[in-house]
Amino acid sequence: MAISRRKFLGSIGAAAVGGVTGALGKAYGASNKHFKGYPDSYGVLHDVTKCIGCRKCEDACNVVNALPKPEKSFEDLSVLEEKRRTDAGVYTVVNQFDVEGKKVFAKKQCNHCLEPACASACFVKAFTKTKQGAVVYNEKLCVGCRYCMVACPFEVPAYEYDDALTPSVTKCTMCYPLILEGKLPGCVEACPKGALIFGKRDDLIKAAWQRIYKYPDQYTAHVYGEHEMGGTSWLYLSGVSFSDVGMREDLGIKSAPELTAGPLAAVPIIVGLWPVLLTGVYAITKRKEKIAEQEKESAVARTLEQAQEDTAQKLEKLKAKMTQEKTSAINFEVKKALEEAAKKAEEEAGAQTEADASEEENASDESMKEDE
Repeated sequence: MAISRRKFLGSIGAAAVGGVTGALGKAYGASNKHFKGYPDSYGVLHDVTKCIGCRKCEDACNVVNALPKPEKSFEDLSVLEEKRRTDAGVYTVVNQFDVEGKKVFAKKQCNHCLEPACASACFVKAFTKTKQGAVVYNEKLCVGCRYCMVACPFEVPAYEYDDALTPSVTKCTMCYPLILEGKLPGCVEACPKGALIFGKRDDLIKAAWQRIYKYPDQYTAHVYGEHEMGGTSWLYLSGVSFSDVGMREDLGIKSAPELTAGPLAAVPIIVGLWPVLLTGVYAITKRKEKIAEQEKESAVARTLEQAQEDTAQKLEKLKAKMTQEKTSAINFEVKKALEEAAKKAEEEAGAQTEADASEEENASDESMKEDE
């Protein structure tokens, strides 16, 4: 029984009370039974000799999966000068290789193994190999252990480290929803040179070998993915060594479960011990959160108190300033009034003096007339 992330975390409390036995139900590890793939499952054949590095497959993948737009447009082929790999927001990349003075282009994405290492390493079955051939991921089951990233020999699964709340593991889905609708994967439909062919895996292998037999000078006599790691649903043809185009040739033909059945046999025990470990982690985290909250409340209180003190001081300064300005204004008005009063008194005194002088002059004139 697969468990959800919520049930997994919820079981922590149950483990603390009732012990670890049975808290998680059944945990999944690897099996040593070889699985040859579902009959009539689909796949994609990538003929490297036909790839021109146009990046139209990357563009189509970005659109179909509603991924973030890259900094450089898909028409900018300068990115081919650097070796790139898939990441949380990029499900497929085309890389350029210089082989004996010739440019060779190869597309990389999840190879959708018949017996996926990611599914073999996942003890909650977040990864599933579908009957259609695609390896799909269920984020509701994922507990974020990231064993799948370590297990994958092709280094494909990526983790959304930038998403702090609901991070997921991401990779190519082989456009599984489109396949269910009877449509082609986005990259296959967008390829202008027929470098990508979609069809039944068995038919693709036959077609690949027919090309090799018909054009032995153009192809290496090897269909990559026919047997690697027990076989993959993504197959490759190439005119040069596969190692020359960045592909591993040291994987052998054993599937991931055959290689990991022994080490992963201990997974159920590890899973059973996780609740105990996580219970302690949970308690410590809660304690830290409580202390952090108390410190936050104390800091807020100190900030408010300091703000109140600062405001009171500013008000006192403003009040003193206003009082001083008011006193200065009054003194100025008083001084102005006194100056105006003094000036008026002086003017009146001058006018009186002139009047007195005029009267004296008139009196003198009359006295002189009388004397005559």
